[in-house]
Amino acid sequence: MLGRELREVLGQSKPAPAIEMISASVENATMLASDEEEVIALTPLTAQSLTGARVAFLAGSPASSRRALKLNPADGPVLIDLTAALEDQPHARLRAPSAEVTRSLPQPGVIHVIAHPAAIASAMLLVSLSKTAPIRSVVIHIFEPASERGKKGLDELRQQTVGVLTFQKLKTDVFDTQLSFAMLARYGEEALEPLEGVEQRIEKHLASLLASYPGIPMPSLRLIQAPVFHGHSFSAWVEFEEAPGLNEITSALETAGVDVRSGDPPSNANIAGQSGLSIGAIAPDSNHPRAYWVWMVADNLKLSAENALSVARGFLR
Repeated sequence: MLGRELREVLGQSKPAPAIEMISASVENATMLASDEEEVIALTPLTAQSLTGARVAFLAGSPASSRRALKLNPADGPVLIDLTAALEDQPHARLRAPSAEVTRSLPQPGVIHVIAHPAAIASAMLLVSLSKTAPIRSVVIHIFEPASERGKKGLDELRQQTVGVLTFQKLKTDVFDTQLSFAMLARYGEEALEPLEGVEQRIEKHLASLLASYPGIPMPSLRLIQAPVFHGHSFSAWVEFEEAPGLNEITSALETAGVDVRSGDPPSNANIAGQSGLSIGAIAPDSNHPRAYWVWMVADNLKLSAENALSVARGFLR
């Protein structure tokens, strides 16, 4: 899914780079994969398939990212990892151009690990709000979409939705519990990846991004799995040292390029395919004179892909 999003974003670049789709699961020289109505030829992942490329986006499984690192020749492409599988490598660097203080110059030998999209969105929000008044404390509830678990997550939620309505046995390979029509604070014990592990990764990435902004406190985070297919949603409570006015907050967000909606609040459904952040339902906390509630949504796949492309631009000139 991330590969398809990257292909779309790269195709819109001017000039559009030559793109080769590589699959770590391909055994033969070529393979045809159905991408909605389009058929795409996939190349097997080998050292030879990486040779000559300037950038390799790792957007499959963690295992395929580790395999790509192992196969990458000494003069091979720059690795941009969207799976976070390589973040513990000695030469790995966490990246999120949308939330970085300054644009980094290309550095040879560095593995660029794209931060979790929820961490990127949270950092972008807090950096924008901090321009109105110093922030004292923050609490953010993050609602995770099934697409963050890949196509398997989407397929399982789809099957469960049909299964609940038709009284069929539910598939639980990914979440190990019923997600359809339910909000989850934790997955089942046999889930492919524990939800608390994802929460810890978001906290780690957000802390790294905010390290460049010493005036912004680290938020308290809670990750909740929502029964939605696509798009992150956020409910943020922000306490300022001195409360700015609503107009000041709106102006600061709009200046930062955020889509601020004064009418109906945005939803994860109506921002699909949209770049950046969309915010609405900004309201003062009736029980705290210096705090505001902020509702925010973002297309998780688009945010990851566009930050990966921003990193790659330095190597594609």
